Amino acid sequence: MEAFDDTDEQQLYEHHRFSVDRGQEAMRLDRYLQMRIEGISRSKVQAAVKAGCVKVNGVEAKSNYKVKPLDDIAVLLPEPPHTFELLPEEMPLNIVYEDAQVLVVDKPAGLVVHPGVGNWTGTLVNGLLHYLGSSATPYLVHRIDKDTSGLLLVAKTEEAQAALARQFFEHSIERKYNALVWGDFNEDNGTIVGNLGRDPRDRRRMAVYPHEEGLPDEQQRGKHAVTHWHVLERFGYVTLIECVLETGRTHQIRAHMRHIGHPLFSDATYGGDAILKGTTFTHYRQFVENCFALCPRQALHARVLGFVHPTTGETMHFESPWPPDMTLLVERWRNYATHAADR
Repeated sequence: MEAFDDTDEQQLYEHHRFSVDRGQEAMRLDRYLQMRIEGISRSKVQAAVKAGCVKVNGVEAKSNYKVKPLDDIAVLLPEPPHTFELLPEEMPLNIVYEDAQVLVVDKPAGLVVHPGVGNWTGTLVNGLLHYLGSSATPYLVHRIDKDTSGLLLVAKTEEAQAALARQFFEHSIERKYNALVWGDFNEDNGTIVGNLGRDPRDRRRMAVYPHEEGLPDEQQRGKHAVTHWHVLERFGYVTLIECVLETGRTHQIRAHMRHIGHPLFSDATYGGDAILKGTTFTHYRQFVENCFALCPRQALHARVLGFVHPTTGETMHFESPWPPDMTLLVERWRNYATHAADR
């Protein structure tokens, strides 16, 4: 059973909350937080404020805001507060880029990103803690599912985390995924708009709900999500597509594609591990079952990642080749489609 270990990139977790005393004199917000949060530097406070991670009375505030009595101040960060000890664990990691501020990892399928219920050890974060040692701390700014392969961005400082989190909030991060899905498409490209929330019939899955125009976010059912897709190659019964995320919700591509009738190939959670298209001939059934065995996870790969470096301002761009299971899977379907056309 797949654990729901991955969270929305736009979701924020409360790390600190303060109710300002009635007798508090006017004081700059950054100075007040530095006084109230043990061991934090003023520069880290200012970085969090700049990234929009500090709210006063529910509204993003600036560092020079003057704190007033009874103000409600919340410090929100993309990473959940640790309620357990994170332990370093040695494991092989494919680091494709690293400097003093950021690190880009090419994650294999099967590796959970962050410890959580059912996965307290053996995660990417445990491996990064061992890799970095005492030189830095890994700060996640987004996540990808356990059985999705591909590129993941990690900050090595709190300042970098805050700056990169802001880019995710503003949807300025470049992310392109490749996926093999069931069925053919009438068009070459399209856009899926649909709120995503827990499926009440199966809590492991996300369900798609209509986005009600004009309705405030807090009154919507689910969270607003947008996926753009483009056909790369057609194989008849399955199609290779590229997905560009405008938002980054849990299981976004998987749930959206199932919603429009094109579940990801071999995606057990969303029904893609059954033969959904094609003939009933024994030869074809055996071919598809062999493909399931070749790639026993959702055929989804985070291929492209682009962002603006948090300190240099340089535009960074990375591409990840398909892992062997997806490479062989696509080759098998390409050969099958070619031979089917010859018959």
